[in-house]
Amino acid sequence: MRLSPILSAPSLKDRIYGQLKEQITGPWIYRPEARLRVDERGLAKRLEISRTPLREALARLEQEGLVRIVPRKGVFIVRRSKAEILEMIVAWAALESMAARLATAAASDGELASLRSMFATFGDDDGIVAHIDEYSEANLRFHAKILDFAKCRLLRDMAEGILIHMQAIRARTISERDRAHRSIIDHIHIIEALERRDADLAERLVREHTLGLHAHVKETWIEAPGTADEPLVA
Repeated sequence: MRLSPILSAPSLKDRIYGQLKEQITGPWIYRPEARLRVDERGLAKRLEISRTPLREALARLEQEGLVRIVPRKGVFIVRRSKAEILEMIVAWAALESMAARLATAAASDGELASLRSMFATFGDDDGIVAHIDEYSEANLRFHAKILDFAKCRLLRDMAEGILIHMQAIRARTISERDRAHRSIIDHIHIIEALERRDADLAERLVREHTLGLHAHVKETWIEAPGTADEPLVA
């Protein structure tokens, strides 16, 4: 976790909460080697704050289902089971595919053009492999933008709780089994459907793209333990 000291301010609790949430929901969370037990004393020291506002922030994160506080054992970051992950991917497929349908009517030409420009710098397969981290970030922005371009606030709100998990899942899988190469081909086909304002095709392509992720996770992921004994921050 990359943390920086937090200075005392009226919004101190919110700032602690924001920084912890950003780190807890990072793309590393679903990697098999991730350590999930939070060292509260170490966090307070790294952030240069007392443990009282830290505990308040952790309690808020627990209410959101992002951490689990176990008396006399500590605070554990919640990582969804493989079965839960597969359910989330199915739900995301439904939400994003509908967003793509709506985007064919609601998005401006400029907004759709911005999707194409995201991948213009990666070029061939060698370019993707050489810049896999940058491509992964572009991939995450691509899917988030489709939700934005739907211009449907309720749909976006419904997707928000899944988005942080989907970003972590996609970040882990993008370098597995040549998925980066296949994803950019899928993305170009999706963009072309959006540019043609073909709602049926855009919806189908987005759904199939996400269900491809579902098939990959179902086939390749091994169930990881929900917690670990090692502290996340020493």
